Amino acid sequence: MAANGDAAFTEQQAQEWRMRQENERSLGQLLTDITNDLSTLLRKEIQLARVETMEKASQATQSIVLMVAGGLVAYTGVIALVIGIIVALANWMPLWVSALIVGVLLAIVGFVLIQSGRASLKHMSVMPEKTIESIKEDAEMVKEKVA
Repeated sequence: MAANGDAAFTEQQAQEWRMRQENERSLGQLLTDITNDLSTLLRKEIQLARVETMEKASQATQSIVLMVAGGLVAYTGVIALVIGIIVALANWMPLWVSALIVGVLLAIVGFVLIQSGRASLKHMSVMPEKTIESIKEDAEMVKEKVA
C-alpha cells in the first residue's frame, strides 16, 4: 500500500510540475518581453520629450511675438504721438523741447513692453521636465523589478 501511495504522490507531483511549466514562461521569453517593454517605453519617452519640447518652443514663440509687438507698438507710437503731441506742446514751449519730452515718454513705454517679453522668457525652462521625471520613475521601476 505504501508503494501505491508513493506512486500516487509522484503522479500528483508530476501533474503539478506540468501545470507550473504551462503557466510559467521561460527565462528567454521573460527577457524578450522585458526587452520589448523597455524598447516601447523608450520610444514613448522620446515621443513625450518631443511633444514637451514643442510645447516649450511654442511658449517661447509667444513670448518673442510679445517682444516684437511691444517694439512695433513703441515704434508706431513714437511716430504718431510725436507728431501730434509735439505740435500741441509747441504752443507752450520750443519745438525741440516738446519733441524731446514725447520721445522719452514713448521710449519708456516701449522699454516696459520689451522687458515684459524678456521676463516671460527668463522664467521659462527649455528642459523637458515631465519627460525627465518620467524617465527617473521608469528607472526606479526597472531597478525594483530587477532587484
